[in-house]
Amino acid sequence: MRPSLIRIGPNVIDVWRWNLDPSPCDIDRLFPLLNGEERTRAGRFVYPEHRQHFIAGRAGLRLVLGHYLRIPPHRIGLTYNVFGKPRLAGAAEMLHFNLSHTADMAMLAVSDHYPVGIDVEAIKPLKEDVAGHFFSRRECAALAPLSGEDYLQAFYRCWTRKEAFVKAHGAGLSLPLDSFDVSVDAASPPRLEALEGDSDAPLNWSLFDLVTPPGFAGTLAALTLGNAVQVRECDEEVLALKASVAHPAHNDPQRRQNGGSRAIRA
Repeated sequence: MRPSLIRIGPNVIDVWRWNLDPSPCDIDRLFPLLNGEERTRAGRFVYPEHRQHFIAGRAGLRLVLGHYLRIPPHRIGLTYNVFGKPRLAGAAEMLHFNLSHTADMAMLAVSDHYPVGIDVEAIKPLKEDVAGHFFSRRECAALAPLSGEDYLQAFYRCWTRKEAFVKAHGAGLSLPLDSFDVSVDAASPPRLEALEGDSDAPLNWSLFDLVTPPGFAGTLAALTLGNAVQVRECDEEVLALKASVAHPAHNDPQRRQNGGSRAIRA
């Protein structure tokens, strides 16, 4: 019988981060972890760096999920809802997860209690009025007094908060970005301000600013239903997790609790 899921618990959401530029030797080691469809997709990339990022991203996802499920990464079946959100196929245990990547960095949120969404973005100059096209009136009004670097930082805070919420919500592009409001300021904890047609949404959803390297912004969203939740950044080297999957003793939950993670201020 397959060992049971490594439990995270109702008070914690794990966030993993890894680099998408491993060595060529690591890429050769990671490629067999992908399934047939993923290998085919990897072969379609024109530029080697895009192929490398895809392989490292999908392999990292499989390694982390295999870590919790205690099964080899290549045996993990993934399926998608009608809006394209991935989930485990035929899993006896419920494990929510969501992956985001930008530039050479990937971040993955994992919970065994709450639907999650994560978004990380490299902060780059804007060439057009993206906020005016996609943000709500309330969000645009909050951005209007800002300029220069202050505007850029606030824009990406708002953008990642909105994208993380859309991904956690699971409705994809059917949920217009201007149908809900998120906070924009950096002085207070991020929050969902309003969602059209759901007056209880601000009480049920939680947003968390993520610790990212300079030049990046990141947000986690989760349907926590009012529960107090801590976000935990996992320090273990994701692309080295294959060894621990192959040796279940290394997956001791107590070992994970005592090391390899630190709390993120939410």
